[in-house]
Amino acid sequence: MTAAQGPAAQGPAERDRTAGRVRVVVADDDALLRAGVSLVLETDDRIEVVGQAADGLAAVARCRELLPDVVLMDVRMPGVDGVEATRRITAAGLPTRVLMLTTFHHDDYVWGALRAGAAGFLLKRASAERLIDAVHTLAGGESVLDPAVTRDLVAQVVGRGGERPPPPPQDGRLAQLTAREREVLRLAAEGRSNREIAALLVLAESTVKTHMKRILAKIDARDRAQAVAISYRGGLMPPRDPLGGY
Repeated sequence: MTAAQGPAAQGPAERDRTAGRVRVVVADDDALLRAGVSLVLETDDRIEVVGQAADGLAAVARCRELLPDVVLMDVRMPGVDGVEATRRITAAGLPTRVLMLTTFHHDDYVWGALRAGAAGFLLKRASAERLIDAVHTLAGGESVLDPAVTRDLVAQVVGRGGERPPPPPQDGRLAQLTAREREVLRLAAEGRSNREIAALLVLAESTVKTHMKRILAKIDARDRAQAVAISYRGGLMPPRDPLGGY
């Protein structure tokens, strides 16, 4: 390695990735919440909060400037909200993955954020451990869907969560899935992690990951979150009481 290629010549993003650290930007219009979330994240020595933003426009600027691995994005912010900020980050082709933070799981912004490119959703009341785990999960290329959020999505699809119209006929892309792949996607749509799916289906976790990769390829989804959205809107999920059985 030449002197120009050594650590001193690398930017902060390259040095942190080399060291295995996850670089995070926290975007929320509540300064106290931003500070609190930042403090929680930095209790994990594998995470570094490299920036904060008080609105969506600033969040996009920070992501362009700092190229973080993950941005924690409040859904509702003044001016440019979290959904539009997510859309701009995705459209810019940035490497940053967006974890939406929401106060209410009945938040109608969830649909727009999924279409905009959000890789995960988490309620603000989530525990510190869950928040830290979610950041590492997104940085590792997977998605996080809070079970409370997914229950509400199911409720909306079957007409129990608002005035959203019934789902369209089954998406033709879903017909390409094998029975096992459909099973894996249904469980993912319920907010199950790969580890939980593996335990429920008596499979190795690596096998579940392989199934998910094939599912994404077959239905042309960029990530797990979009695959789940496709499963809801495409009719894969059967009508279900969100608090009970089918």
